[in-house]
Amino acid sequence: MAHELNVKNGKASMFYWGDVPWHGLGTALNGPATSAEAIKAAQLDWKVLKVPLCALDKTGSAKVPDYFATVPEYAWGEQGCPVFGVVGRDYKLLQNTDAFRFFDSIVGMGAAIYHTAGALRNGSRVWVLAKLPSCIRVVGDDLAEKYLLLSNGHDGHTAIRIKFTPVRVVCQNTLTRALKAGPTASIAHKPDMPRRLDKAKETLGIINAQFKTMEQDFQRMARMTLTDELLASYLAAVFPAPPPTPGESRMAESLRERALFDREQSARLAVEGKGNDVKNVRNTLWAAYNGVTEYVDHLWGKFKPKTDRARRLNSLWFGRGHQMKSRAYEQAVAMLDASRN
Repeated sequence: MAHELNVKNGKASMFYWGDVPWHGLGTALNGPATSAEAIKAAQLDWKVLKVPLCALDKTGSAKVPDYFATVPEYAWGEQGCPVFGVVGRDYKLLQNTDAFRFFDSIVGMGAAIYHTAGALRNGSRVWVLAKLPSCIRVVGDDLAEKYLLLSNGHDGHTAIRIKFTPVRVVCQNTLTRALKAGPTASIAHKPDMPRRLDKAKETLGIINAQFKTMEQDFQRMARMTLTDELLASYLAAVFPAPPPTPGESRMAESLRERALFDREQSARLAVEGKGNDVKNVRNTLWAAYNGVTEYVDHLWGKFKPKTDRARRLNSLWFGRGHQMKSRAYEQAVAMLDASRN
């Protein structure tokens, strides 16, 4: 898909507050939004319909039993109405307004803390990003702000997800951590979805505990000095490359070249990246980790032709970019743990 940011009435379905975010998308607001303001600013104040699916041949049309299409109500009946996905009888819709209402119950009803929200893939994927109070202090003035990201898909196969996405203040790197499976991380669109959402609200006290764990891990990274050899070992684990073999395919060769290029760029940013050449950060695992996240967030997609910013954002939060940053975090923690032994 050439363009992934949803456009409705000639405007992109996204807003942001504050500095232009690293993905560079959206309409600016003068201040953080309440959920009511956010849903309007991001043009998400529309409903999803679950309409019967029909089959058509030369003899006529007939309903397909127990199968439905999910479509936006505002475009239903119009030529070119987008179809988000095909779902079964038991598929439970979560309307955009209900997703915001659920997030309000977590972060505070009426609180003006929503920093960005929007829709990708013609509206089939919706997200809400809210800033939580206080910051993660890593070392000195090197801070990471705490955000919660809720995403929801109307396509029939994307679950409701909640992710921790702290952002390093000095250069707006998203410091992703992969969440373990569970009701606080992923909720399927099944008949018991409302009950599981209510249960998630009760159990989301895990949020602060998870952020505390991340803060401790970041501080440990800042205390671990890396030699050139350790840095190379870390980046090899983050960007694995298939070993060269006689008669290998061009695909294998290309994957190895790409991994080596990713390592080279991340190693450069581990030294030259924003905030990495300061006291207590220079030559540490924290600098190496941020070299990876800065590369993925700010440069990785730009090396790919025909990759627009909306597609990059989708990758950074939900796709391969997110996976690479999660692996960078996991490998850093594994290196820390190994150093204890």
